[in-house]
Amino acid sequence: MIFRFGYVSTALSLWEASPSRTLTFTNWSKMEKGEREEKLLYLTEQNLKTTIRILHYNIAHGIDLYRLSSSLVPLATHPEVKWDYVTPFKNLFEEIGALVNRYKLRVSFHPNQFTLFTSPKEHVTTNAIIDMTYHYTMLEAMGLHKDSTLNIHVGGAYGNKNDALIRFKKNFVKMDEAIRKQTTLENDDKTYTAEETLQVCEEHRIPFVFDYHHHWANPTETPYEMLLPRMFATWERTGKLPKFHLSSPKSEKLIRAHADYVDIDFAIPFIKALIEYGQSADIMIEAKAKDKAALRFVEQLSKLRGFKRVAGGVIEI
Repeated sequence: MIFRFGYVSTALSLWEASPSRTLTFTNWSKMEKGEREEKLLYLTEQNLKTTIRILHYNIAHGIDLYRLSSSLVPLATHPEVKWDYVTPFKNLFEEIGALVNRYKLRVSFHPNQFTLFTSPKEHVTTNAIIDMTYHYTMLEAMGLHKDSTLNIHVGGAYGNKNDALIRFKKNFVKMDEAIRKQTTLENDDKTYTAEETLQVCEEHRIPFVFDYHHHWANPTETPYEMLLPRMFATWERTGKLPKFHLSSPKSEKLIRAHADYVDIDFAIPFIKALIEYGQSADIMIEAKAKDKAALRFVEQLSKLRGFKRVAGGVIEI
């Protein structure tokens, strides 16, 4: 049994390795046309080149799981900006895809919390589709659009979960089928529990990403251990290992905020539940210390009986 661990966006161990350099619309508006174009091109190029640096870092450290930054392209979805962010960087996007494929990495995107399909307001759905299309377009440019996923939450309840879920069913299918096929859903820490999210996934044939920390903050009546067979089953059509999210609370008061590192005592019951289930899985570490947190957690696991570290981010049971 193999557990692969990864992290989100920024490799803190690297110098100036943010792949999320951005530009506000306010500042963009103050610039002349030529300056606007130059700034957008410069920032996007830096973000893509930094992503390539991070992927090389991951490869060198045996980290196979990585979440790409959603902010690779500044103002990509702003209705008043609208610019071609693919053509000028065709080679860089393809280089990212080539690295991912050559080293069999698993990458994904996680669009922001406002990308949802349960809102009663039509413009929210429209914006969600625009945002999902932006992420999918980048995956297409990388040649990873049939392999990588876009992970989102179900959305808000707006005072009535049943009505909200009916809207999800109606709004989700407005999105292109190819994008829907690459979408995954994750339980959240306030509204939709693991079991509720899992039911949506089963109804719409969407792979389910279980977030242990969110479940701890927003538990379901059914123990998550009993839901594992259903969670794993949602991934069967993809041919991919199920993916899970792992973090721990920042403090007793800030229970929903992510700590810098993963508390192993908090996490070990979840890890043991996966071991008892008996199948390999990929686990995204969502701690604030990013790559440092993932590598530290794997190191801590490797010191426990029965856990063998076979790469920087990989444990064999």
